[in-house]
Amino acid sequence: MTRFLPTALLLAAASAIATEPYQQRSDVRAFVAETAERNGLDAKVLLRHFRKAKPDPAVIKAITPSTEPAARSWQAYRARFVDAKRITAGLEFWHDHEIALVRAQARYDVPAEIIVAIIGVETIYGRHTGQFEVFNALTNLAFDYPPRAALFRRELEQLLLLARDQRRDPWQYRGSYAGAIGLPQFLPSSIRKYAVDFDRDGRIDLSASSEDAVGSVARFLSLHGWQRGEPVARPAKVSLCNTPQLLAEGIRPARLPEEMEEFGVESDGAPARPAALIDLATPDAPTEYRLGYQNFYVLTRYNRSSFYAAAVADLAETLRAARPQAQAPGADLKAEAAPGTGLR
Repeated sequence: MTRFLPTALLLAAASAIATEPYQQRSDVRAFVAETAERNGLDAKVLLRHFRKAKPDPAVIKAITPSTEPAARSWQAYRARFVDAKRITAGLEFWHDHEIALVRAQARYDVPAEIIVAIIGVETIYGRHTGQFEVFNALTNLAFDYPPRAALFRRELEQLLLLARDQRRDPWQYRGSYAGAIGLPQFLPSSIRKYAVDFDRDGRIDLSASSEDAVGSVARFLSLHGWQRGEPVARPAKVSLCNTPQLLAEGIRPARLPEEMEEFGVESDGAPARPAALIDLATPDAPTEYRLGYQNFYVLTRYNRSSFYAAAVADLAETLRAARPQAQAPGADLKAEAAPGTGLR
């Protein structure tokens, strides 16, 4: 329990000052002054926005790590995201937005199934985008959650700039408890940097426009180094006594598969490209291993988790494999792909 004590003390200290209205707090007023000066914003207007902000215990509770975290399970994680519900909804989304997906693939070189899979994992195609007022959520996190306050103050500033860019009231945005917005769950900084008006209606709206979401996901991956036609991952077999060094090297691709053979890693037919050894562990079950290539690494830039990247890859492969079946009358949409097959 001692390793959780610093965070607990910080949160307790934060709750002690949370009763003071945000617009009166010295840390908020300092943020307003700095943000206004840095970006040419009106400090009085910013303070009026903070006058509406209220402490929301649900936000802090949602982001605070459990003091008794459950064991991470790849099999449980995969089952949550590669399931019949997302497969069926993903095929419908692909059918309904095929033209936009074809355009995105042609422009950004990112396969349609990857784009569809990410939106499916993030929000089940817009069904669960979050109902928090983003300004209020980010205010709570920026000033009452010390462990990540710096990150969320940057995102709060970016939300104010996004609202100025889009000529909107910053209180109009709704999203997750962490301030993620729309079908692809972009933080405000990512919207400003990567989002695109893909439906060409003169504005970017990741909540109402599926086309904007499709184009923005593709552009994000492209700008983070997606490689056209290259693999995402391939299955691997390992000799545990020789692999700790490879795992310690992290998930950035650095070694050719033939180099990994010296460490007891077998990957028959794996492309001769730099890769990293990825371990997907499940308690009381054999660990699944994969070679993660550049495109796997790019997926972890969207969400910095190997579980996430592997789930997106598996859902994408499942959708691609099921798509021809879905076009046939009476097709079974509950198809399952073998894990770790990667993408073409």
